[in-house]
Amino acid sequence: MSALRVILAEDDVLLREGVASLLERSGLEVVAQVGDCIGLLELVRDMEPELVMVDIRMPPTQTTEGLEAAGEIRRQFPGTGVLVLSAHVEVEHAMELLASGRGIGYLLKSRVSDVAEFIDTLERIAKGASVVDPALVQELVSARRRNDPLAVLSVRERDVLALMAEGRSNAGIARQLWITGGTVEKHVRSILTKLSLPETGDDNRRVLAVLNFLEAR
Repeated sequence: MSALRVILAEDDVLLREGVASLLERSGLEVVAQVGDCIGLLELVRDMEPELVMVDIRMPPTQTTEGLEAAGEIRRQFPGTGVLVLSAHVEVEHAMELLASGRGIGYLLKSRVSDVAEFIDTLERIAKGASVVDPALVQELVSARRRNDPLAVLSVRERDVLALMAEGRSNAGIARQLWITGGTVEKHVRSILTKLSLPETGDDNRRVLAVLNFLEAR
């Protein structure tokens, strides 16, 4: 079985040389090393690696050059695995990349502590797996909770709102949930209050509540 061919893009020369040495000792073949993203796509085209490892923050601006390069590699070379290494959890950027398909990984540098596990991760990404750092998963869950406008609603209130979104009247909701019409009215009032939908002469609060529900989904 031929060795996994890897291109390593990392601007920290000591880290880059250290990782390259680690990969070589583990039986992988580092076919190229670069300290910036200039010419990285050409390298990928010429060397045809199975995997590209790239740091998110690269010269010249140390912002998202590496991430942008990773995204372009995904678009132009969908069969090439891409592992993004980051010093920080960057949810928005990571989500855009992870949504780009198979053979993608996102790991925090500080959490790479087991060499055998790291090499196994690289091999799985090269074969088409998607690998997400647990710290990113936790941040995504927390962000979803923070940004979910329906988080203030109880389970029953969510049930009522879901049926409202289907266009059911209070009577129809009552029949569906086996509760009284008066109970439905109380739930609806509570929903409108919790979602901070003020009663005005122009807006139908019930419609606004449904729009909140659909947006959250």
